[in-house]
Amino acid sequence: MKEDSARRARGLAMYKKLGWGTNEGLKSVDEEVWGLTTDFILGDVWSRPGLSLREKNLVTLAALISISSEGMAHLMRHANDIGVTDEDMKGVIIQTMYYVGQPRGFFALRRLNEVIAARGDEHKASKAGERDKKKKDGEKKAKTGKRAGAKKAGAGK
Repeated sequence: MKEDSARRARGLAMYKKLGWGTNEGLKSVDEEVWGLTTDFILGDVWSRPGLSLREKNLVTLAALISISSEGMAHLMRHANDIGVTDEDMKGVIIQTMYYVGQPRGFFALRRLNEVIAARGDEHKASKAGERDKKKKDGEKKAKTGKRAGAKKAGAGK
């Protein structure tokens, strides 16, 4: 029983390191499968010493490409958090696709492009929000400055 709780703790800690939260998406589909994934895949396999998280991510991506798994998009979404670049992922796709089949490679490239586009939209929305806030702050400062200037001009009368 003690080993089970240690595995679960390692698995939950690994989710955090990978930037996956607690993988609520999987948990909502099936709690038993979530437990197996958390305890074994993350708590044992991903927590093993040896390869870095970056290397484990790239190897796992290659495996998911080989079976055209939708799960690769989840892996791709969080890869930048552990030092895997979009170019790294594209490189893995190109390296893998001619061994596992071009259609699987194209499937993976489409997933990567979707992930990048979604991230770009989030980034653009974030930047637009920052720009709007700066604009409003600038307008407030300009109004405050005009009022202060008007008071100073009126003070001399």
